[in-house]
Amino acid sequence: MFPIEEYHQASNVADAIQALSKDATARILAGGTDVLVRLHGGNSDYGRVVDINDLDELREIRMDEKGNITIGALACCSDIIENELVQKHLPMVAESLATIGGPQVRNCATMGGNICNGAVSADSACAALVYEFDLVVEGVGGQRIESINGFHTGPGRTILKQGDILTSFLVRPENYTGFSACYRKYAMRGAMDIATIGCGVALQMAGEKITTMKLAFTVAAPTPIRCRNAEQVMVGEVFSEENLEIMADELEKDVAPRTSWRASKEFRLHIIKTLAKKEIRRAVKSQGVAQ
Repeated sequence: MFPIEEYHQASNVADAIQALSKDATARILAGGTDVLVRLHGGNSDYGRVVDINDLDELREIRMDEKGNITIGALACCSDIIENELVQKHLPMVAESLATIGGPQVRNCATMGGNICNGAVSADSACAALVYEFDLVVEGVGGQRIESINGFHTGPGRTILKQGDILTSFLVRPENYTGFSACYRKYAMRGAMDIATIGCGVALQMAGEKITTMKLAFTVAAPTPIRCRNAEQVMVGEVFSEENLEIMADELEKDVAPRTSWRASKEFRLHIIKTLAKKEIRRAVKSQGVAQ
């Protein structure tokens, strides 16, 4: 039995917003892979839930005539991974979601929940950062668009307010067209464990020169982050192992790993530098540049 004190099944987005806004302790129940685990553990902070699972309009994945891709916040990880639009245009999204749990978890878990939980280790966060997701949010004040940049404010915290519901992610064509993107998760047990470090790269090249690069990490700071200093080292430069080493040193200005029972600060920093170099090499190879 789950210790649920109050349960409300939302009939539409407006109903969910109303239920959440009138109860400051209410939590959204979407995929349930996080909330139900916490309830099972007796966490009383999750005893009052607003269930949005019937809102099928939040599961749609589509592209409009301008090339903007919308991914509904309730789309489960498996559906996103298998979607042809995602596989063709946003392969790193599929690659990162495939590292979450096992098939049973991915069949329930949503990317919306993965991002909105605010976890530093969220596997989809690197993809969201390098593809520069916009987040469509509905709240008491109506609809607004929030950037993924700055969305996470600390461990387990985001800019969302009580009564807010993320309805979809919006990916604009200028943030995916012509990019090679890839993700690597380092964990003790692969998909069945949370990331010790997660690394995502997206880049464009003109010949052997990198013209655009985006580098993101999870568990490398109090929030998922883009590494602006390391990116700048590579942009406008010819890809080379020498430049990779310079980039790796510059990463120390961007990241702030900590020591925990999973790994020491020093080990995390080693993994950060190693993953960055590996994933940049992989993205460069996808651009058709010989190494």
